[in-house]
Amino acid sequence: MGQKKLIKFEAIGNYPNVLQYPENVVGTWKDFFKNNNPITLELACGKGEYSVGLGRLHPERNFIGVDIKGNRIYTGAKIALAEKLGNVAFLRIHIGQIANYFAPGEVKEIWIIFPDPFLRDSRAKNRLTHARFLYQYQKILVPGAKINLKTDSKELYDFTLETIAEQGCIIHENIADVYGKGKAEGSLAIQTFYEKMHLAEGRTIYFISFSLPDTPIVMPERFQAHESADRGD
Repeated sequence: MGQKKLIKFEAIGNYPNVLQYPENVVGTWKDFFKNNNPITLELACGKGEYSVGLGRLHPERNFIGVDIKGNRIYTGAKIALAEKLGNVAFLRIHIGQIANYFAPGEVKEIWIIFPDPFLRDSRAKNRLTHARFLYQYQKILVPGAKINLKTDSKELYDFTLETIAEQGCIIHENIADVYGKGKAEGSLAIQTFYEKMHLAEGRTIYFISFSLPDTPIVMPERFQAHESADRGD
């Protein structure tokens, strides 16, 4: 590990707004934030630019950026501390274990911003809108809560539309070209470093906002073989 990464890892170990694989936090986030404001998660938050941006826009809500890479979390955590954004925190964990850190109904909303699209079909199970992740989200979300995806990947956008149709999700907003249609307003107008880069390259930005069904998430047949192989069945 490089010296800069080591410095960042050491720093977040002392940051009060960063929790790394914490124990016994299920159902206690109101104590951490010292209020009962609704919680929004940014999954695969990277440098936490969206979490910080949302925290600035909505002081009446709490935001938690979730990522496994502590050296990236460092950037957003440092900014949030410098700006005294007490409603922004960061959680270093594997997203696949998200249900181990929140109680049922403890999360009000999820944002997924420019995640890795995992373009190879063999890696589709790693997409954050795959049914196996939706299954985890359903355990912690308030019924009817929104999941928001912002991406420059047409493949991930199409995959997500297919997945939410299969699962019977409710689509609240579907924008095939955020900037071309002049829809970049409010929370949707926050731009990360990578989004600015994508826009400079002339890439299209897609957005979908949806909520999960009341019925349990099920694994589509086309993925069941992969899941069985992963478990060693």
